[in-house]
Amino acid sequence: MASDSINQLAGIAPDSALAGLRAQRPDIMRYAQGSYQALLEPHELGGVSRAERDQIGLRVALLTGATVLADWHRARLREGGVSEAAIDAVADFPGGAVLTAREMALLRHTDRVTTAPAAATKEQLAELSAVGLSPRDIVTVAQLIAFLSFQVRTLAGLRVLAEGL
Repeated sequence: MASDSINQLAGIAPDSALAGLRAQRPDIMRYAQGSYQALLEPHELGGVSRAERDQIGLRVALLTGATVLADWHRARLREGGVSEAAIDAVADFPGGAVLTAREMALLRHTDRVTTAPAAATKEQLAELSAVGLSPRDIVTVAQLIAFLSFQVRTLAGLRVLAEGL
């Protein structure tokens, strides 16, 4: 991944006016990229695999209409060896019989938190524990969903800014 994932996803050329505008806030760029590294490219995965992280990413992108982000997570899933049937099942969730019980629980949680964050309950979190996620893994999933939502909003904002420049 490039040194700035948001610039890459937004297609921002290094010498563009939009890149110059973003460069005026280096701390924000550094922290956003650090979050990306920690959540999507961590040195230690813990109990949440790269494929699960990208399945969550694909689902958030689809639920929020972030086509570029969805395409990016699809590509990462393919590169990671995930079958087209499994990728399609994530996209068509809750349809698709190729997903494991764990993947289905993660996607149900992703759908809830992405579309109605205040609706998540203690019982729904228990479902994640029941499929083998530790409390630390559950926090990682929550942080990942929050970061992906931030990415979606940032990319949308940059698209609007690019139109005005």
